[in-house]
Amino acid sequence: MAEPAITGGVLTVAGYDPSSGAGITADLEVFHNHGVLGVSAVSALTVQGRSGVRRVEPVDAGLLRETLELLADEVQLAGVKIGMLATAELARTVTKFLSRAQIPRERVVLDPVIRSSSGAELSEPKGVWVVREEMLPLVGWITPNVGEANLLLGEDGSGRQEVPDLARKLQETGHRTEGTGPELNVVVTGGDLEPPDDFLLTAEGEEVWIPGRRVESRSVHGTHGTGCVFSSALLCRLLLGDGKVDAVRGAKAAVVRRLEGRPVARSR
Repeated sequence: MAEPAITGGVLTVAGYDPSSGAGITADLEVFHNHGVLGVSAVSALTVQGRSGVRRVEPVDAGLLRETLELLADEVQLAGVKIGMLATAELARTVTKFLSRAQIPRERVVLDPVIRSSSGAELSEPKGVWVVREEMLPLVGWITPNVGEANLLLGEDGSGRQEVPDLARKLQETGHRTEGTGPELNVVVTGGDLEPPDDFLLTAEGEEVWIPGRRVESRSVHGTHGTGCVFSSALLCRLLLGDGKVDAVRGAKAAVVRRLEGRPVARSR
């Protein structure tokens, strides 16, 4: 059976990784492999690869704003994936764009890239504050790992038992309209857990653990960029018609395929 068509393009706002393991180029690869037209707005230039992040150079916020305005004028945007926003000014620029763009909230996925797996700081504290206080109420999905969820909330839990509570606190933070239910779906990815299970808390209150298995990477990128692959694949699966649980399972499967060195494509 033919898959439903997506009208328009899918936007990624993220940093440029010259190794293509993460960021803009990784997102665009995932979009392409799902049959989705991808467009992009670069938020930072980086010097990074599978060995880690060596340098981050944020772009001018005015340049990012103009890029987003042009894309909104010329492309019918079906959805948005947001990655690294290194400064508060950049985070606020994207927040203002979302508030004007009228893209349905459930089609906006935020991957809160705060710190690299090698330990490099990728977002200043003021930027993290803007993401938490101003951007979360505008997005429909957030996909932190355990460490990122803790950094967003100022918590320090690291075990599986703390994950559901972290997800509930994030959902509450993203709920700002009195008299309505939560609109934020939270996926706490489990790469730092053993086993690496993901936890989904839907806006409707459903709580689901998505089982995972540890995979020894055969990818040229190692484990670099798996969070980008997950969030981009999640957006594609949602736009292609998957339900929430199936979309998360599909995104997790995409990460496994990436680690195994196989094309990140929609499973049949």
